[in-house]
Amino acid sequence: MLELVNITKQYAGAPLLHDISLTIHAGEIVSLLGPSGSGKTTLLRIIAGLEQPEQGEVIFEGRHLRDVPPHRRGIGMMFQDLALFPHKNVFENVAFGLRMQGLARAEIRARVHETLTLVGLAGFAERDVNNLSGGEQQRVALARALAPRPRLLMFDEPLGALDRLLREQLVTELRAILKRIGMTALYVTHDQDEAFAMADRVAILHATRIVQLGTPAEIYRAPANTFVAQFLGLTNLFPARQRDDGTVETGLGEFALPPTGHPGGPSVYALIRPERVRISTTGIAAQVEECVFRAGKYRARVLTAQGARMTIETENALALGATIHLHIQTIELIQE
Repeated sequence: MLELVNITKQYAGAPLLHDISLTIHAGEIVSLLGPSGSGKTTLLRIIAGLEQPEQGEVIFEGRHLRDVPPHRRGIGMMFQDLALFPHKNVFENVAFGLRMQGLARAEIRARVHETLTLVGLAGFAERDVNNLSGGEQQRVALARALAPRPRLLMFDEPLGALDRLLREQLVTELRAILKRIGMTALYVTHDQDEAFAMADRVAILHATRIVQLGTPAEIYRAPANTFVAQFLGLTNLFPARQRDDGTVETGLGEFALPPTGHPGGPSVYALIRPERVRISTTGIAAQVEECVFRAGKYRARVLTAQGARMTIETENALALGATIHLHIQTIELIQE
């Protein structure tokens, strides 16, 4: 449905996006994930027609959009700043885009009520938007974006202002709504958990380029490089050297070469996942620096005898300052 071909954009004379290519299929939800300032919003604005790239093409349903104005592209957008009209009630907010399309009054009323029911706001039409909760206002903004029936809906950090519990709830509901109606969507966020919960595929943007594209499971199981690993919270990364005898040398000792994933190149790192470390009676000596309870497990930061810091997961709390021994079950190799 949407194809980006070699999109290049500069900002203040410096490259912001370089040679970005991406294809999104009908009915697919793709998350664009990356740190602040990586060009995610700029890419959305280029697709919407609010900015033009120096190079590249946006092709939507087989049509080149370079000369198509934003209001004729058939693309909807929802921003973090909801921009609801405070002087209009829920019905009037949702109906705004439909009136701009010149639809008949009966069609507008039917579509507004249909869309409010879809987002769980049946019976809210006459409510004052100023008296709604944050989650209810998000649903009004979603209804307003869906009511004109865009062929593609884009989201720019739409849940960034909400607390974590409400954000997790709305991500689940939003994905279910989009899948129910078969909506194609591009979802921008800097939150890895949000992107993984929302998307069929995730594109990670860093240093002007898409550095990895795949399903959430594919990306988490096999990060393309150290940036992706660290961005996903996998920080146990140590310089490594592959030997001809099938072992890997690191500052923590020698390990067997993993059965899969042998990246080439001079800069290779060993990734040690926290859940792959066990406390043992022998092994690498380490001192406990921090231990917190998170998501059903204890997560501890330890300082090894070799001077390396590592995060591990345990079933039980560890005393601060205690000396323990670590057994690393497996490692993975990734490029810098």
